[in-house]
Amino acid sequence: MPSFDAYDGTRLTYHPRGEGEPLVVLPGGPMRASAYVGDLGGLTARRRLVPLDLRGTGDSAPADPATYRCDRLVDDVEALRAHLGLERMDLLGHSAGGSLALLYAARYPERVSRLALITAIPWALGMRATPEERLEAARLRKDEPWFADAFPAFEAWLRGEGAYDPAFVPFFYGRWDAVAQAHAAADEEQTNEAAADVYHSEGAYDPPATRAALAGLTAPVLVYAGELDGGPVPELAGRVAHVVPEAEVFVQPSAGHYPWLDDPERFSARVGDFFAG
Repeated sequence: MPSFDAYDGTRLTYHPRGEGEPLVVLPGGPMRASAYVGDLGGLTARRRLVPLDLRGTGDSAPADPATYRCDRLVDDVEALRAHLGLERMDLLGHSAGGSLALLYAARYPERVSRLALITAIPWALGMRATPEERLEAARLRKDEPWFADAFPAFEAWLRGEGAYDPAFVPFFYGRWDAVAQAHAAADEEQTNEAAADVYHSEGAYDPPATRAALAGLTAPVLVYAGELDGGPVPELAGRVAHVVPEAEVFVQPSAGHYPWLDDPERFSARVGDFFAG
């Protein structure tokens, strides 16, 4: 896989796939290797995806743990842009990668052509998904056969009264089918848990400064939410549009946190059209 050196010499790897103009992809997790994004529902038919393995994940080298903090990853993204030889780039951030994308756009607004935030909780803007929002979304699944076993564990975890339990993972997917189950099973081996603990750590975000910087962003922004997702719920995703200029919101019906798995054709068409301008 192609690689390049970051500002401090850390060797970073990316995984290009598909044809067309490059679209840089920042994975979530946080600190999950980029393999989980796959071809983003067939988006590779329209764009050459460039998913980055963040330092300490996937095929990228480990580094000083302090550099795993979200704001300190911004210059890795800038180093990738320079390595690709792009004056400006299209950028897509999924989940926690959405905050990294927002911080990049705030620091380097002139380098962003278009930005898509896919089911991204906007931590960088001082917005978080509350337990109440997550539970409200979870209750939409009450007719699912796994709900009765999953909901109590999910509620306890969100209330801080229980540990993470794989039983409630179905809440993150719009369809708990074989594809979703295989996707979820890969999470543990793809995620650097120690690095994930650092990603959102103290000092990572300065929401007032980020909001002020983004007020001057001229690039079009797509804020993409899943109807069944609890993090973020569509209403929370919609609030980003009041902060970022030139933003539009799209809510994919019956979708969870990984909308390209729930309805690949709808996802790739909507996101592909956005980046086509």
